[in-house]
Amino acid sequence: MAEEYKNDFHLAKNEDRGFSVITSIKQDHKDLIFENLPGQLDVLKVELESPLNPNEYYKINLSYIVQIPNDKFTSYGITSSGDINLRYWYVTPAVYDGKWHYFSNKDLDDLYIPKADVSIEIVCPKNYIVTSELNTNKAIQSINNQTIKLEGKNRINTKLFLSKKSDFNTIEGDDFAIVSNIKDPNLAVLDKVLINEKITKFLIDNLGEYPHEKLLLTDIDYKKDPIYGLNFLPKFIHPYPENFQYELKLAKVALYNYLENTLLVNPRKDQWLLDGLQIYFLMKYVEENYPDMKFLGSLANFWGVRAFHAADLDFNDKYTLAYLAMARTNRDQPLTMAKDSLLKFNKSIANKYKAGVGLKYLDDFINSNVLETTIHSFLEKNKLKEIKAKDFEIYLKSKTDKNIDWFFNDYLSTRKKIDFKIKDVIKTDDSVTLTIKNKVDNNMPISLYTLNDDSIVSKTWIENVSKSKTITIPRHDANKLVLNYENVIPEINSRDNWKSLKGFFFNNKPLQFRLFKDIEDPNYNQVFFMPIIEYNNIYDGLALGIKTYNKTLLRKHFNYKIEPKYSLKSKSITGRVNIYNIHDFENTDLYSLNYGIRSSYDSYAPNLFVRQITPYLSFFFREDEDFRSNKRKAIYLRYLDINRDKDINNILNTDEPNYSIFNLRFVDSNDNLIHYDSWYIDLQIAKKFSKLSFDYEYRRLFENNRQLNMRFFAGTFLSNTNNIDSDYFSFALDRPTDYLFDYAYLGRSESTGIFSQQYIDAEGGFKSKLQPPFANQWISTLNVSTTLWKYVLAYSDVGLVKNKLNNPKFVYDSGIRVNLVTDYFEIYFPVYSNLGWEVGQPHYDQKIRFKFTVDPKSLFGLFRRRWY
Repeated sequence: MAEEYKNDFHLAKNEDRGFSVITSIKQDHKDLIFENLPGQLDVLKVELESPLNPNEYYKINLSYIVQIPNDKFTSYGITSSGDINLRYWYVTPAVYDGKWHYFSNKDLDDLYIPKADVSIEIVCPKNYIVTSELNTNKAIQSINNQTIKLEGKNRINTKLFLSKKSDFNTIEGDDFAIVSNIKDPNLAVLDKVLINEKITKFLIDNLGEYPHEKLLLTDIDYKKDPIYGLNFLPKFIHPYPENFQYELKLAKVALYNYLENTLLVNPRKDQWLLDGLQIYFLMKYVEENYPDMKFLGSLANFWGVRAFHAADLDFNDKYTLAYLAMARTNRDQPLTMAKDSLLKFNKSIANKYKAGVGLKYLDDFINSNVLETTIHSFLEKNKLKEIKAKDFEIYLKSKTDKNIDWFFNDYLSTRKKIDFKIKDVIKTDDSVTLTIKNKVDNNMPISLYTLNDDSIVSKTWIENVSKSKTITIPRHDANKLVLNYENVIPEINSRDNWKSLKGFFFNNKPLQFRLFKDIEDPNYNQVFFMPIIEYNNIYDGLALGIKTYNKTLLRKHFNYKIEPKYSLKSKSITGRVNIYNIHDFENTDLYSLNYGIRSSYDSYAPNLFVRQITPYLSFFFREDEDFRSNKRKAIYLRYLDINRDKDINNILNTDEPNYSIFNLRFVDSNDNLIHYDSWYIDLQIAKKFSKLSFDYEYRRLFENNRQLNMRFFAGTFLSNTNNIDSDYFSFALDRPTDYLFDYAYLGRSESTGIFSQQYIDAEGGFKSKLQPPFANQWISTLNVSTTLWKYVLAYSDVGLVKNKLNNPKFVYDSGIRVNLVTDYFEIYFPVYSNLGWEVGQPHYDQKIRFKFTVDPKSLFGLFRRRWY
């Protein structure tokens, strides 16, 4: 929870969290010895009275008290209206198949429990309605209470809902009943009945007979695993037909619950099989019932939207796109990895989709409907049996003569990407000789198409392309060669997948110009334009311009961005250029290397401009064995060439308006909700100075919602021949001069007024403006803050400032910090410092400091840290 920045459970009261207390465990009326496993308080180890021999059984009696938690943590528990939603709500035996399988609840809905014959007797008030997937055997009414007996054979799920006003509806079918409270958009009863019958028939046809009388589908199930895309749309936007949205919600939840209740695999270790089958058949459901449904729905027909490549995509294309979003950013994880080791985005979206798309890929490769027939027979044969995903692999291999080891060894078990290209094409009138290059070390097959314009002439599967493979094929009347033409294969880069056989320059793809960012179209070299409206500083004011770039919604390795702007206040042309390349690495802690060059031209004071040119190189490290860990390391190298207009009104700060600096920084951070720590070492070398600094930051969030923040900074000049009266390159106590132009100052050259009060958490980190404000020799400071009430904190800063020819000066300040959004919007009210009681001093409003961030990339980090 801390890794995903979820604080509701950490800060909850004990009575809201819930708990279980075991009062006794007996066998034949004798107390048994039991204990909680270390580090797993929800797993009990029990010592039997005597050893259990093969083919024997034992009976134990457990007595325990359960305090049901609030439902705000997992959606299961007691609701604000007093209803009770339960899952995994009673003690169950762990699975034993030669070894014990047990693990703690991590809100992943993946408890691995054996099938069981269940009999439950519930006593509850008469005004409660009981809903369960179990069969109701008996209901007895008394004056105030009711006793309900539930039974079921070979059960896994025993979800139970006690509600004062039930919103569950039961629709009986010929094979089984669907009990559901998934919200529908006011569809007529007849429409819902027809949709339920359609889904029931689809399940029976594809997965076989359902062994129980009822299939329970809940709104909680859907909210935990929604149709991503539909769930983000505002209610007033309806790009899809109402019945389609409801139908797809119901189909997705029904598929998963059906599989979960019948295919008894370890849901933490073999989750890919459940996910893959669910998404594979959900894609098939759309293909059969809504073959013309587009990715953007009815929006694809709107004027202006039709020009985007996104409007051309089918609804099912979103599954490949979501997986590629993680693969292109080097965050993808193997499908066979345990569920609790996956990033939230992979667990909820990318891995599920990759598994489904992978089965589609495998089906296309095997062909002849072998995969679907095999899945159907496998499910029928192993229904309600404890199996492993390995059993599915063995069974499938027995049904085909094709070599499909690549699917299980490479596609499922590794992070190896799929990336092929066509090279060295030699054409004659009746044949084509080409070389296919495999740019990744894997053994996955690739489909080769020959086309006549947009018509498919032939399709051939090319196997065993270890590095490259040269083949000769009949030309017939083909004028184009394309790999993976129908995009069945989730290839990470399809921009080099085709060659034209027309003309001499048959390797060139046409340029395509687009307004606004789009989904990548591999058939074109795309250039995007986007209007810009920015307010970066008070000197340029509002800036209008246009951005030219090649970056699509999916990340590319090579990127460029050109942003010319006209600034209305400075009445000048400003802007930025950035060209960079990204190299990703797998199976190593060094996961990414970036290098490039950027340049900018902006105002830094009224009617004064600065031009920057910065080549840079960055190395990024993470824990390759644990992507969920927020521990990160980075090395940044850059060379800054700064050229400023000379300020004739401020001679001391313009002793050298133009300068160059080499900067090296090493960063080590662990960004967690509860424990946060980060430190860096920074080295700067310039013509007239060199300096070294160290910064360490620590945060702790306690269970009473009290927060402790500590930051230590120390910096020293290794050499400094700057003018002793100039502090432009000095360490700052409260407001850095930012000669590297790293900070988002709204008014970086202001010494008075509201913009001079902007606070940047850097260098000395003081909030009060004290003397001396700079250090040209060394500085050491400590910043501390702690919670007083909710988002109101008390802060205190202490430090030593040393300037040439002066003794070290001890400085301190203290005050109140209003922390509205940590790191993004904060206000500081000074109270007491070297200046005395600041509250009572004149012009106190000018002493207040604020931190404010409007950068969309920074704000997006609030969302990203929960998912990535």
